[in-house]
Amino acid sequence: MSEMDRLFRRRGPLRAVSTDGSATDELASLLRAAGRGDEVAFRGFYRSVVRLVYGTVLRVVRDPAIAEEVTQEVFVELWRLAPRFDGSKGSARGWTATVAHRRAVDRVRSEQARRDRDERDAQQSAVAYDSVSEEVTDNLDRVRVRAALDSLSDTQREAVSLAYYGGHTYREVASLLDIAEGTAKTRIRDGLIKLRDIMGVTP
Repeated sequence: MSEMDRLFRRRGPLRAVSTDGSATDELASLLRAAGRGDEVAFRGFYRSVVRLVYGTVLRVVRDPAIAEEVTQEVFVELWRLAPRFDGSKGSARGWTATVAHRRAVDRVRSEQARRDRDERDAQQSAVAYDSVSEEVTDNLDRVRVRAALDSLSDTQREAVSLAYYGGHTYREVASLLDIAEGTAKTRIRDGLIKLRDIMGVTP
C-alpha cells in the first residue's frame, strides 16, 4: 500500500474546514499540523484542496487520466513538503497551487522529452535499418553476380567482363582478345543470356 493510500484509507474523523472568512487560516493550520506529522489534519487538507490541485494539473496536462496520476503525486509531494510551508510567504492555497502547477509542468516536459527520445530512436533505427539493408542487398547482388560469372565459360566470362566491367566496345573486346568482332558479340550475347537465366532476371 502506498503512502497516500495509507493516509486516506485509515479510519478517523476529518477536521472540517470553515467556509467563512477563516477558511484560509484553517487551511494553513491544517497544513502546519500535517507538517508536524498529523495525518488526520492532512486528510482534512486533502479534502479541502483536492479540486484545486486536480483543476490546476488538468489545465496543464490536458489529459484527465494523467491529471489523476499527477494529482496523487502532488499530494505525496505536499505531505513531504508540508514542514517547509511558511505562511509568511503566502497562503496555503497559493503554495499548494504552485506545487501542483510545477509538478504538472514537470510531467508535460517529461512526456515531451520521452516522445522526442522515442521519435529520435525510431528515426535512428529506420536509418540504421535502411543502411544495413542496402549494404546487405548490395553485397548479396555482388555475390550473386560473381557466382553467376563463375558459371560462364572462360571465353564468355572474359568477353562479358571486358564489355561490362571494363567498359569496352565490341570492337575493343575483339581487338583485346584477338578475335573477330562477330565472335566477340556472340560470346557477350551468350554470356549475358546465361547470366540472366542464372540470376532469374526477366528480359
